[in-house]
Amino acid sequence: MQPLPPIDSDSALFLDFDGTLVDLAPRPDAVRVPEGLVRTLEALSRRLGGALAVVSGRPIDELDAFLAPLVLPLAGVHGSERRDAQGRRSTPGDAPAAVLAAVAEARRRAEALAAEHPGLLVEAKPGAVALHYRGAPQLEALCLAAMREITQATPELNLLHGKMVLEAKPSHANKGAAIAAFLQEPPFAGRRPVFAGDDVTDEAGFATVQACGGTTIKVGPGESIAAQRLDGPQALRDWLRDALARLEPTSAMKAPPR
Repeated sequence: MQPLPPIDSDSALFLDFDGTLVDLAPRPDAVRVPEGLVRTLEALSRRLGGALAVVSGRPIDELDAFLAPLVLPLAGVHGSERRDAQGRRSTPGDAPAAVLAAVAEARRRAEALAAEHPGLLVEAKPGAVALHYRGAPQLEALCLAAMREITQATPELNLLHGKMVLEAKPSHANKGAAIAAFLQEPPFAGRRPVFAGDDVTDEAGFATVQACGGTTIKVGPGESIAAQRLDGPQALRDWLRDALARLEPTSAMKAPPR
């Protein structure tokens, strides 16, 4: 792979959260934000004229809590919800009733499975449901069969298989569509996109960014269509700090939205 191209004043930066900006943890609520990361993101956003967004499987409210007091454009739940640079927000509640009913049924069945098997964890998200088996990896096949059965019976849902997690989400939502929406809006429009992610759930985002001639970065091991690779979240955080040091303060067009 070629060396990573620099982030410059014409870049639009999109970043996954878990496994990319922060290290993975045994439970979603056990993630820790490294000291200095929020300051780095705030400074990068300012110097990119606000063209920095986090694109994650987590809900927007959780991302806000981790990144406080910083308020960024965000795509949550794999694009099921999104907040643009002006603060306008779309939510899973805007989805058709059939989608919401399918998510509710998926949650019910996932919770029934978790009740039978200690070590499984159900994460109920706005408009999606995730079944974590990091605490019981021997149950991967059982969880996969159950979640496949749920999603194959409901065309409104797709199944995502992430790192020790299976997620039923609306079929129309993915990170690629979320990034494409950002790229139609200021301050992202007309810029060269850069997207870093660590999981198979980020592949749709990589495809969108590559189709726009942008830079794609796979963080950590695993097959990927991404053109570049970094060893892990620490390497990504180091790259962001280095990029910030090289960006001249005069590259800022405007302060990031608040």
